[in-house]
Amino acid sequence: MQLFVNDLTVMDFSYLCPERGMVGESWIVDVLLDGTLNEESMVQDFGIVKKNLKRLIDSYVDHKLLVPAECEATTIRHDDDTDYVEVNFALAAQKAIQMYCPADAYAFIYTPTITMESVSEYLREVIATHLPDNVDNLTILLRTEVINTPFYHYTHGLKKHDGNCQRIAHGHRSKVDIITDGAEDLDSQAYWADRWCDIYIASEEDRITAEHLKLQQKLPDYSQHVCFAYEATQGYFEIVLPESQCEVIDTDSTVECLAQFIYQQQKQRKPGTHCCVLAYEGVGKGARVSD
Repeated sequence: MQLFVNDLTVMDFSYLCPERGMVGESWIVDVLLDGTLNEESMVQDFGIVKKNLKRLIDSYVDHKLLVPAECEATTIRHDDDTDYVEVNFALAAQKAIQMYCPADAYAFIYTPTITMESVSEYLREVIATHLPDNVDNLTILLRTEVINTPFYHYTHGLKKHDGNCQRIAHGHRSKVDIITDGAEDLDSQAYWADRWCDIYIASEEDRITAEHLKLQQKLPDYSQHVCFAYEATQGYFEIVLPESQCEVIDTDSTVECLAQFIYQQQKQRKPGTHCCVLAYEGVGKGARVSD
């Protein structure tokens, strides 16, 4: 007997890729349980399945940075005295992504690359130990939202957030709707999809100099990189990225602020027009700003 739950949850996270750098993602999760009927004539109660599996997925992947631990570009250093972990991820042209954060900010996937298959297997293995005895197998199916208009992948951190959004490197795969003078503006949507292709969006007030970095694996040259750090309720977070992969704004990077940022930029790009911006944060949620 098989029990299925579609659209169980959406995982919003980022991962490291040798070609693309830091990639923000939003993957929809479907699950399939194989098992025998219990004393209630069920494989498992839907309410329990949805609650428990969503909690476990949130705990292991959601709002984390997924690190391909077996990638040649990856170097991981655990702080012996604290729960902090330092990650150095080498990129082309002597560039790198570096992080120094609490261990909970990461999910280490022991594969050379992060794929839907490797993440599905990782989740299946860690969740399997939490399943009832009558469940023989768990299949996790991951997929992306079907988007027929331009979209972007972005990563950020929200230091003022009480929950896991404060982790400095989690992200989203998001579409953006821009309406100019009452008509859908595909050209502008394509502009933002290109501008924010695999981008990290940082707040200017969090910028630090390389001399103030706490991480130990220092690069020989930081002239092509930008550094950011902040203290949040879950601890101290620090990140270094190539400047070309970062957009620095004067506000926080909440979706409300991003929608306002796009709106203001659009008013400069197309003065004298009426503008409406719907910026999404992952799947089915976001913020709207209009004239």
